Amino acid sequence: MKQILIMLIVAFTLYSCGDNKQKALDRINAEIAAGNFTLADSLIDKYIAQNALSEDETYNLNFQKDLMHRKKLDFRKNKEDVLKYISKYYPEADDAMLEKWEQTKALETMIIDGDKKYFNSAARNLFRIDREARKRKIEIDGESADELQTLLEQHLPEVMTQAKESPVRQSVPKKMKITYTLTVPANAVPAGETVRCWLPYPRTDNRRQTNIELLSINSDNYLISPNEYLHKSLYIEKTAQENEPAVFQYSFVMSSAAEWFDLKPENIKPYDRQSELYKKYTAERSTHVIFSSLIKEYSAKIVGSETNPLLVSNRILQYIKDNYPWASALEYSTMANIPEYVLENSHGDCGMVGLLYITLCRYNGIPAKWQSGFMLHPGDVNLHDWAEAYFEGAGWIPVDPSFIRRSFANHDANAFYSNGIDAYRWIVNDDYSQELYPAKKYPRSETVDFQRGEVEWSGGNLYFNEWNWNIDVEYLD
Repeated sequence: MKQILIMLIVAFTLYSCGDNKQKALDRINAEIAAGNFTLADSLIDKYIAQNALSEDETYNLNFQKDLMHRKKLDFRKNKEDVLKYISKYYPEADDAMLEKWEQTKALETMIIDGDKKYFNSAARNLFRIDREARKRKIEIDGESADELQTLLEQHLPEVMTQAKESPVRQSVPKKMKITYTLTVPANAVPAGETVRCWLPYPRTDNRRQTNIELLSINSDNYLISPNEYLHKSLYIEKTAQENEPAVFQYSFVMSSAAEWFDLKPENIKPYDRQSELYKKYTAERSTHVIFSSLIKEYSAKIVGSETNPLLVSNRILQYIKDNYPWASALEYSTMANIPEYVLENSHGDCGMVGLLYITLCRYNGIPAKWQSGFMLHPGDVNLHDWAEAYFEGAGWIPVDPSFIRRSFANHDANAFYSNGIDAYRWIVNDDYSQELYPAKKYPRSETVDFQRGEVEWSGGNLYFNEWNWNIDVEYLD
């Protein structure tokens, strides 16, 4: 009887402990959701100290602390900062006007530790997202010069002419020399510690990107990831020196070809729905490619009864063009579901509308995947994300849901990015949220994409605000 009583006491104790742990986790999650980051941070520290946790549990809790810190960095503006920028275009701007824009989500805010904070780019984004505000800004500032538009107006017709004459639907490649530099400031890492750095590297398994030659690298201690790693990287280690920055730099040349397929709906063949390719690239995938009720609702509205894969893809692209203007984005690692964010906030940058396109395609039975790296257009070099869709009979076709938002004088060019891509691209990644080689020990600064790079040392990850990156492009033909 005594033994049974002891067993019951032990069982009750274990149940109570488990129940208390769950209550503590629920409390932490509730405080995070309420924006009480300082309190949540201390509760996480207390929970880790008081419980015997697995390595994964501790890692995940510390990452929650990281995410709160990242959100604080993204939301640093006060009302006065926002009004100062807006007042140039709306001298009459007041609290009521701000509240209206906040309700429509044209101005992005977050309550952090009881204070309303604005996204760092909220004021500028207002004039990208809200149509009336955009119109007023143009009336006051005038139309700004768009050098990229001028370049594409000339480049795309050339590409289409060359692709029509090419058996592989490619243009004459552009040869470019690229120098990439990542700098960790002096004393950011204690002297003597090893700084681990992953730099973006060109994929060597893509038909558009050829003749890749590594010219120089400022280290003898490096690794280039195998192609099976879909986030392609150059890994370098350096020992931190006192009062000296840690500089990671390399240069290479490559040839990049544009492609244009001029696809027609009647030429698209039925899919082999039993193929591994079809099953893989029409499937849901955590955390961003999810067939949620919201995705299903918008799919019905956008696609309707259309079943031809190319026409379905075009309907999705047209809807993105008509409804989701480009705007500066939050860091992707802080966003729970990027496609739903676009639907709920009516704007998105290149990767955000790219993930929305991929999700809607997959839900409608069109294989689609992520691709990203850099746009290298003269005068407009930057990070960039796009997609590829698979059409039976044509294969994998590049699609740029962000560039589809542009309009061109040439009628054919307006459909170019629905089944083509320009030559000024550097392809680094062939999927989203993939592993790095060698593996990172600490959470990544970017959990979805890989472009700027990643840095860590034995003391933890170095976030984007703790180092700098630079890309220099030389056009060789």
